[in-house]
Amino acid sequence: MATTDTRVDPPRTGDERAMLRAYLELHRATLARKCEGLTDDQLRQRSMAPSTLSLLGLVRHMAEVERAWFRRAFQDPEAPMVWSDTVDFQAAYDDSGSSRAEAFAAWEAEAENSRRVEREAASLDAAGYQPRWGEEVSLRMVMLHVLLEYARHNGHADFLREGVDGVVGA
Repeated sequence: MATTDTRVDPPRTGDERAMLRAYLELHRATLARKCEGLTDDQLRQRSMAPSTLSLLGLVRHMAEVERAWFRRAFQDPEAPMVWSDTVDFQAAYDDSGSSRAEAFAAWEAEAENSRRVEREAASLDAAGYQPRWGEEVSLRMVMLHVLLEYARHNGHADFLREGVDGVVGA
């Protein structure tokens, strides 16, 4: 990628909350970096049949993940999902009618709301309610879960970006 890498390396030492926050931010920035400089059509480029996976679909999916695990668990269990009326995470991958502007606006809004939820929580032990599971979850568990979602999908983004224009690396 021709752009300057502005991501911030997480600290090597620190308390648990600061480390989780820093790694989440690194992975959010990594997904955005994988999409830098691409057109809407390039962002919609699919990996290989029968998969519908695309970079734009990943951005849309991560908007859903952020909403499901922060907004719905800690603010409003009835909040509708961004792209699905039925809490269908796969629906986000149907990016055929979506644009970079739309997908990134939704994702960035959800990530900012997630940051606010985390900042306002008294501790990582703060309990939310995950309506999909029907049980309480701690902020610690949610941050770890979302971090793992980003890590997994950023691996997909590596391959997708390479398929679009040959760019590899962070």
